[in-house]
Amino acid sequence: MSAVLGLTDLFVTADRLACGRLGATKPLLRVSHLAPAPDGEAVETVLDMHPDGEGRPDVIILPPSLGDPPLASGPPSGAGLGSLLDWLRERHADGTILASVCAGAFLLAETGLLAGRTATTHWIYAEPFAARFPAVHVDAGKLLIDDGDIVTAGGLMAWTDLGLHLLDRLLDSAAMFETARLLVVDPPGREQRYYTAFSPRLDHGDGPILKVQRWLRENGTRAITVGDMAARAGLEERTFLRRFSAATGLRPIEYCQHLRIGKARELLENTNTAIDRIGWDVGYGDPASFRKLFLKLTGLTPGAYRRRFGAFHGDTRDGDRACPRSPVSGGADAAAISPEAGRGPYSRRPIVNRDAAA
Repeated sequence: MSAVLGLTDLFVTADRLACGRLGATKPLLRVSHLAPAPDGEAVETVLDMHPDGEGRPDVIILPPSLGDPPLASGPPSGAGLGSLLDWLRERHADGTILASVCAGAFLLAETGLLAGRTATTHWIYAEPFAARFPAVHVDAGKLLIDDGDIVTAGGLMAWTDLGLHLLDRLLDSAAMFETARLLVVDPPGREQRYYTAFSPRLDHGDGPILKVQRWLRENGTRAITVGDMAARAGLEERTFLRRFSAATGLRPIEYCQHLRIGKARELLENTNTAIDRIGWDVGYGDPASFRKLFLKLTGLTPGAYRRRFGAFHGDTRDGDRACPRSPVSGGADAAAISPEAGRGPYSRRPIVNRDAAA
């Protein structure tokens, strides 16, 4: 509900600002809330900001959920799932853009419209989503994927990114930026992989591989060879490689890289240890190699990651230099955080009357 109501506030605010900026006398955006009818045979409007208006929605947003993703065998909110899916397909065929946030991607994928496309959802749902919808390419590192007629957003609070992105499409970039400033939220541009924690597969049932995984959890920052892992599993090396990849979805070297970078993220978040020292502590003697791998797996340099998530903010830039001690707060470390660079000059596009339904 926070996403539905938050999107409503965002669109209403944007409409008010755009009307004032352009001198419009009629609303530029119309927001409706839709829900499956109790009989499950239709979709009904439960709220309409401008009930005298006509036409179909230009965008329908399937919101996130705090519960489990909707099941193909069970109806959402007591309604018939088949009728809802048929209705979504019909709207899409009529030209309506379909969008989802977080677990809403499961319902969107049930329509079959995501087959052969790339989509995102919350990173904790990436594996179950991929298993349930093998025809969809899941890129959970992205917070927002715009495929033209279908737009998917990642984790729960990605509704802010989706809402601002839709403002850019439905109105113009000026409307998007002025709404972002007023609501004090960042314009689109984040990536979900900034926030993603490595969560290895542990439900595969391969005992020897689980034994190695537990061992790596404690010793993964040490110089460990594939031979060491195979010996720990009690398997021949080629057999170990095949079974490890099948069980975890990663090669052993990739798995260890994720563990090491995960440990580095913890150190960047919770200490003011120099970045090169952190790289050394998690097993990388070459600072350049550590930084390159960190950027590849997280989408941020170590310094940018610390500035965004660190409790100490021990680096003022992507280097090794710790910031000077502050003369206040008992000498605690302090650093100024510069906002990320925004987009280019506003693009001016004609504004048309648009309906949006959440």
